[in-house]
Amino acid sequence: MSRYGRQTTSLVLYFNFHFFLSLFCYHPLPMVFSQLSTNQKTTMIHLSNNLNTPTRVVPWDVNKEPNPCLWTGVRCNPQTNSSNSSIIQISLSGHSLSSSDFLPLVYRIESLQILDVSDNRLTTIPPGFISDCGKLGGLKLLNFSVNNLVGRLPDFVGFSGLVALDFAENNLNGSIDSELDWLVGLRSLNLSFNHFTGFVPTHLGKSKVLEELELSMNMFDGPIPVELVGYQNFTLIDLSRNRLSGCVPDGIRELAKLEVLILSANKLSGRIPQSISNITSLWRFAANSNNFNGSIPDGIAKHLKNLDLSYNKLSGSIPSDLLSSLNLHTLDLSNNRIEGQIPPVLSPSLVRLRLGSNLLDGKIPSTANATHQKLTYLEMENNNLTGSISPELGDCRNLALLNLAHNHLSGALLAELGKLSSLEVLRLQSNNLSGGIPIQITQLPKLSVLNISWNFLNSSIPPSVSKMQSLINMNLQGNKLSGSIPVGIASMNSLMELQLGENQLSGEIPRMPMNLQIALNLSSNLFQGPIPETLSRLSGLEILDLSNNKFSGEIPGFLTRMGALTQLLLSNNELSGEIPDFRSWVMVNTSGNEGVTNRTTKSTPPQTQKKEMSLSCAGKILFAIGATVFVVVSITILAIPLSGYKLVKKRNY
Repeated sequence: MSRYGRQTTSLVLYFNFHFFLSLFCYHPLPMVFSQLSTNQKTTMIHLSNNLNTPTRVVPWDVNKEPNPCLWTGVRCNPQTNSSNSSIIQISLSGHSLSSSDFLPLVYRIESLQILDVSDNRLTTIPPGFISDCGKLGGLKLLNFSVNNLVGRLPDFVGFSGLVALDFAENNLNGSIDSELDWLVGLRSLNLSFNHFTGFVPTHLGKSKVLEELELSMNMFDGPIPVELVGYQNFTLIDLSRNRLSGCVPDGIRELAKLEVLILSANKLSGRIPQSISNITSLWRFAANSNNFNGSIPDGIAKHLKNLDLSYNKLSGSIPSDLLSSLNLHTLDLSNNRIEGQIPPVLSPSLVRLRLGSNLLDGKIPSTANATHQKLTYLEMENNNLTGSISPELGDCRNLALLNLAHNHLSGALLAELGKLSSLEVLRLQSNNLSGGIPIQITQLPKLSVLNISWNFLNSSIPPSVSKMQSLINMNLQGNKLSGSIPVGIASMNSLMELQLGENQLSGEIPRMPMNLQIALNLSSNLFQGPIPETLSRLSGLEILDLSNNKFSGEIPGFLTRMGALTQLLLSNNELSGEIPDFRSWVMVNTSGNEGVTNRTTKSTPPQTQKKEMSLSCAGKILFAIGATVFVVVSITILAIPLSGYKLVKKRNY
């Protein structure tokens, strides 16, 4: 089910909480419903007959259950001073309905308060249906999200009681002008994931009681209209992933009830308004992936829980009070031009901190006294940080991702990192770390990505590395590791990529994990002798790099039977004999082997074969990356608390 399909329940809960609570407090529902009126029962039977055809089935059967009030997706309520019930909700979400010919029957139910036909395949709405629904004074929720509706947004005339309108994730287009201006009581509007163009609509109900406005993933352009400031009840504004330009209106400070403001992925520019810090109710502000410049306003995180300003052109230093704000849970300033040192005090409330790809220097701030038990996600890669990795990081026991790659960190790879029992991703590559690989790191039970390449690590690879049964990617390339590869490495059944090149490894090459698929890199080491036949077991391997060693003897024929192989790098060894006949799409490099002769001339691979192999390689790489991304996304979802969001919608902003 799509992410907007999952919203249906949330929208109904939104309505129920705000409108049914008081109703049920005074009119509790009986365990057994009284009968519907003849008209409503007849209408429901006709509706059931219309929906149940040989090609589609809705679980409504009057023969099995004569009371429609007990059908799945139907809710009824007793009528005041009457023995009859009346239908107040019809939900047909997720039934793969493609024809909308059943809809004219729906507006005959004058007591209807909720109509949910989301997550289907509807392409059209029958002429006159919207205007007829507008006459249902009790209709409060209308949900057509996650369908295939085309054309312009209809005019909503009438609908005196409508509170929530959801047409998200369709194929609607055109501009929006006054189509919604008649909706006097509208509080929640979701038109995300369509193809609307033109300016952001400002006619959103004459009474201006709108609380939630979601217009993400459209093609709206122009500036953020200042008229939105007139809607004083806003708690949520999501204008992300459009083509908006210009500055954020400073009048945004007048929205005193605003809780969530999402402006991500537009073309907005100028400075981040200082007035953002004056909205005391605002707990989430996301303005990432724009063209904002200037410095980060002081005090911006005074009330915020989640702040994302990543992928902009922000400069200057990090405000001294930003990281220490006790409210702040997640902060993302990555991919900007921020310079200077990281403020020394980190809030114990921080769950996720991303400062990567900036111009920061100095040392990593302290996490002493075990006060950062909530910290789960720490990224400071691609900066100019110096000094050693503090052993205090080992006290952040919930840390699942640690990325300090591409800095100038020095000193030892600390054994204290082995205390991070929740760690799943460890990236320390391209620093100046020295010493050996601590055994404690090889005992991390959940680690799936280990990249400590391009440092100055020496000694041997600990045999205990074979205990890392969750490891998918291990990259030890570009160090000064010596000795042999541990024999137990064959038992690492999750390993898909192994990078050991540019070291001083020697001895026999042991059996490798059979699930290796992406790459096995043993290049630029001190291996010698014949290429071991155990490599033939790697039937799913795509890249094998044995270059720049002292392998000798003939190029073995079993390499031609490795069906997934696309690159074989054998250059600069001491091999001899003829090159076996590899498949046409396999790129073989044997340069620098004086004894190799009579290399077979290969024709250019057919375009379709090249494409198939390329897609196969890409697919496996994406699978491995996907496993890592799943870890990161899981952490990210956990890192964004939703407790402060009054309407509790299950959406990934």
